[in-house]
Amino acid sequence: MKLSTKTRYGVRALFDIAFHTSEVPAVQAKDVSRREAIPLRYLEQILQDLKRAGLVDSKRGPKGGYSLKRPADDIVLGDVMRALEGPIDVLLATSTDETTTYQSQDVTRVLWIALSDHVSDWLDATTIASLVARAEEIGLPRDGKRRPMYFI
Repeated sequence: MKLSTKTRYGVRALFDIAFHTSEVPAVQAKDVSRREAIPLRYLEQILQDLKRAGLVDSKRGPKGGYSLKRPADDIVLGDVMRALEGPIDVLLATSTDETTTYQSQDVTRVLWIALSDHVSDWLDATTIASLVARAEEIGLPRDGKRRPMYFI
């Protein structure tokens, strides 16, 4: 299973918003774009999809920007994938060809369904807040600047 760029960018954008709204009430798309290296126009499209799904809110004006619509610990990665890709089980589902009667297809279909269930469960157990906590654990700077590395 390979996640689309849209989904990977969407997760990074939600993480960035959650990580940086502790300092300001809303985060501007241009700042998310710069910090996460996501093309701004593409990011704006993704944010509109996330807004339609009820994951982010936006405010216009000089102090405007994007904020999470729900608390970060109420937004799971499964929500993001469903908003940007559709149902998760479809991503791993195999095509069902009604004209074939291969019994091996029935055996392997059970495998893909079980895998889809495991992936869905994991995505639904991983919150945006857990990503923020992981960033804080590793000391990710909130100013978006990389720290210089010193070598001896």
